[in-house]
Amino acid sequence: MTPDLIHEFVPGSSNRTLLLLHGTGGNERDLIPLGRELDPNATLLSPRGKVLENGMPRFFRRLAEGVFDLEDLQKRTHELADFVAAAADRYDIDNKNIIAVGYSNGANIAASILLLRPEIFDGAILFRAMVPLEPHKPPELANIRVWIGAGNHDPIILPSETQRLVELLRTAGADVTVRFLSAGHALTPADISLARDWLSGL
Repeated sequence: MTPDLIHEFVPGSSNRTLLLLHGTGGNERDLIPLGRELDPNATLLSPRGKVLENGMPRFFRRLAEGVFDLEDLQKRTHELADFVAAAADRYDIDNKNIIAVGYSNGANIAASILLLRPEIFDGAILFRAMVPLEPHKPPELANIRVWIGAGNHDPIILPSETQRLVELLRTAGADVTVRFLSAGHALTPADISLARDWLSGL
């Protein structure tokens, strides 16, 4: 199987790979600088979402702001998980050291993979994420570490939504660190600094 999503691959000098997942309207190049800030030595794998919303790439369809097309979300979750597995084979990536880094829509599909295909990641950095879906069967996340960055003034994702995601992941056994920042939906330097510090401790 070959990776079937448009993507960027940037080799690194360590055995860690950061899977970079952009927000709505982004592309495979958007988060490359962020990846380098988080870990200058990591390999970077950055796919482009294949769903278009008014011409803007996303990783899955939504029916309205914060209302997801759950059937499409599940389909795209498995597609993306299969892409990561295929890319690991193609690029000889250590599949035991893949950390997802997602922003907004990208963070939501990363969370969905944690819930439906937890074998794909070893950890995740989720900027501005919410609960994407409620899995029929709780995943086993005992060996998964997750960092979540939320904005106290985010008009799209309320702190209570972030807390729901934290509780869902912790109930499944994940080691979750959450930071509520004085910020909106956009990323801030504090997000990046805190996430980088967390990542360096893994």
